[in-house]
Amino acid sequence: MNYRQRRSGIRLFLLLSFFCLLFSGACSSLPKVEEVQKPEAAKEPPKIVGSKGELPPHKSEAILEKLNQQAEPTDILKRNIALMEAVSGTPLVAGNKVTLLIDGPATYAAMLAALRGARDHINFESYIFADDETGRTFADLLIQKQSEGVQVNLVYDSVGCMNVPDAFFKRLRDHGIRTLEFNPINPLKVRRKWLLTERDHRKILIVDGKVAFTGGVNISGVYSEGSSATGREREGALLPWRDTHVQIEGPAVAELQKLFLDTWSRQKGPELPKKNYFPALERKGNTLVHVVGNTSGQDNRATYIMYLSAITHSENSVHLTSSYFVPNQDLAKALTDAAARGVDVKIILPGASDTGSVFYAGRSYYTKLLKSGIKIYEHRKAILHAKTAMIDGVWSTIGSTNLDWWSLLRNDEVNVIILGADFASKMEDMFTKDLEDCNQISLTQWEERPITERMRELLSHFFRYWL
Repeated sequence: MNYRQRRSGIRLFLLLSFFCLLFSGACSSLPKVEEVQKPEAAKEPPKIVGSKGELPPHKSEAILEKLNQQAEPTDILKRNIALMEAVSGTPLVAGNKVTLLIDGPATYAAMLAALRGARDHINFESYIFADDETGRTFADLLIQKQSEGVQVNLVYDSVGCMNVPDAFFKRLRDHGIRTLEFNPINPLKVRRKWLLTERDHRKILIVDGKVAFTGGVNISGVYSEGSSATGREREGALLPWRDTHVQIEGPAVAELQKLFLDTWSRQKGPELPKKNYFPALERKGNTLVHVVGNTSGQDNRATYIMYLSAITHSENSVHLTSSYFVPNQDLAKALTDAAARGVDVKIILPGASDTGSVFYAGRSYYTKLLKSGIKIYEHRKAILHAKTAMIDGVWSTIGSTNLDWWSLLRNDEVNVIILGADFASKMEDMFTKDLEDCNQISLTQWEERPITERMRELLSHFFRYWL
């Protein structure tokens, strides 16, 4: 499967989904923070879990106070953390080591090293698992580990893998790997309701329950060279891809494991062999991590609330990188309000995209954002696929969540929130490096764009709910 074939397949899926949504009248709405915030939650310090269970209140307070001392005055730690615990139902977890992985080569090298060291089980969840050189490298290693007695369980999305031959996954099954197709497109394969528009966009790899990976990187050859590749043409598959992932070791791995097993259960996958999915987890570092997952079809869209709340409570800086950016009214207002109160708001967006309709729908917001004082940059050297944010020098997130309607409303997504100035500093360095590969969009320049561009933006904006 090549890049253009996959893009054509996804376009067909989007067309089918549009008609499904149109005739079903499925016009769900995103929640507002005030609709889900529990006032009592903000009055109590967040509960922090360590390697041996929940920490005493005085230790939790001491950890948060130390975080407050690392940053300029900010309300984000007190308010956003408490809200996210109340909304997501998952705790803030201490004692982790988090490694930032920039682009495909670094991500794949770390993942393959972890896979080679697997001794008990491998749980793998990916929107795209391509039948190309990269995908076959991973598949061969998974088969090898299965032959060594390591149980491998794989979830892949039916739309993300719509152009992957059945023989690719049959080969895995024939070697004993448990595979699960998320919400099959083919209605004859469904195990429950036929849910064409609800997709699994998560990227999760867990090895032996002790190390986990998550972020924006799929298993595909488009990542093979990384965004620093030079001498490439601007159009189509020849552009390198820019993405971000993380490796997590420590107690927070269990929260990602719970998400994987919950997906397997909800999708009625085959019974899993008994393995040590939740081993005792030792402290591996000093980083606080909060795992936040969206579940398709649920009204409580936790990753959307995470972004909206964090931006709303920002006081110093909001630095976003978004691959597909079509914000709803409340999210756009949170960004413009932040800029109006003096927050340094910078957004890196694609200068070229694999999905033209989303690209132009996102550009339809530029005038309003630029007039508010927000600084917009377009990446000129790669297909931007990263989904990250750094706020107030102490709050960071990396995950699979795009800031568009489809991701926020309909997908299974996962983000990790990482708290601390040290990790945020690494994120800021990455953001600054990305800015070097971007063109800044000025309001004057933007207002001089051709009428043809304006018309494409207007048409795409009309269909924004289905993008």
